[in-house]
Amino acid sequence: MPLALLALAVGAFGLGTTEFVMMGLLPDVANDLGISIPTAGHLVSAYALGVVIGAPLLAAVTARMSRRTVLIGLMGLFVAGNALSALAPGEGWLLAARFLGGLPHGAFFGVGAVVATNMVAPERKARSVSLMFLGLTLANIAGVPVATLMGQHFGWRATFLGVSAIGLAAIASLALLIPRDHTQAPAVGLRRELVTLRSVPVWLALGTTVAGFGALFSAYSYITPMLTDAAGYADSSVTLLLALFGVGATIGNLVGGRLADHSLRGTLFGGLTSLVVVLALFPALMSAQWSAAVAVVLLGMAAFVTGSPLQLMVMEKAAAAPSLASSANQAAFNLANAGGAWIGGLALAAGLGTTSPALTGAALAVLGLGVAGVATVVDRRRVDVPAGRERLVAAHLPEQVEAVRH
Repeated sequence: MPLALLALAVGAFGLGTTEFVMMGLLPDVANDLGISIPTAGHLVSAYALGVVIGAPLLAAVTARMSRRTVLIGLMGLFVAGNALSALAPGEGWLLAARFLGGLPHGAFFGVGAVVATNMVAPERKARSVSLMFLGLTLANIAGVPVATLMGQHFGWRATFLGVSAIGLAAIASLALLIPRDHTQAPAVGLRRELVTLRSVPVWLALGTTVAGFGALFSAYSYITPMLTDAAGYADSSVTLLLALFGVGATIGNLVGGRLADHSLRGTLFGGLTSLVVVLALFPALMSAQWSAAVAVVLLGMAAFVTGSPLQLMVMEKAAAAPSLASSANQAAFNLANAGGAWIGGLALAAGLGTTSPALTGAALAVLGLGVAGVATVVDRRRVDVPAGRERLVAAHLPEQVEAVRH
């Protein structure tokens, strides 16, 4: 694997750290700014909103630029957002800075995935994507705990200055290691990029991402009360247990990348099926501390096995505009984050029990399997349709749905 993938992983490490560290810093930020913790929670939403808006927008606007230049520019925007977060004088400025810091997140992963796959042989594409995502999973093991401790000892502003330093290191790595000859984007116009997203297979792939990772976040968003109330862990143990989730996610990410190079769709279906099983067993696993710890690791493994296959599948379905589609997949991931947490919260609010978000997550994973199954049927049907008729089907959705039905 090219050393250049290390530069992408460094950038992913910084992005993953700043995305999740705010959750651990909410009390400190709230106390310093004189706001409530629920109000401070809007800072998490501001970053996610920046990701959802920035991912497809920045990918589309930079479609004709050198991807190496785009990656460096995106990390520059990331550094600016985090530096401004550290200097923000009040809540409003911090909200704006967090939104700015989230804008490059999805586009970086989207464009970076395209660059990663262009630097390797076709049979190693999924592994190259998984190595870039390795920075994201390692952020949950080391980056977030260290950054949280830094914020608790030196103030939350020091955390964002530290993350800015990671961004500067990523810029230097990208400039030094990313080769220019693999990063020139094809000269396609913005209109053609956007037209590519009209493809039904692309939307089915994005829908699989929303449902599959919505299943993860339905449970993971409420993992702390499950561990403390159901499994009986002390609050002080939760940080270590969340690091175990990062270990499981790292293992799943690497295994998924390797397996997907042999069978992309088989790895996707296997990962979603394992996610259904793990989430369905969560209430039983949370009955004892040792099994709860195992459940946290298994959840990370099952969820992130599907990360690389989903990213690569979206890129393949939108071959004419892989950067835009790949970035849109990151927006879908963040929609899954918000939607999964909301659905899991509904189960808790209905009084279904502390572990009920895991069961709603299992239902979402089943939905993801269903969407992936529909995508398989559509793909097989498109292979059998003559080229001229396929263009007609792609242009007119009702005709395509009728073709699949018969």
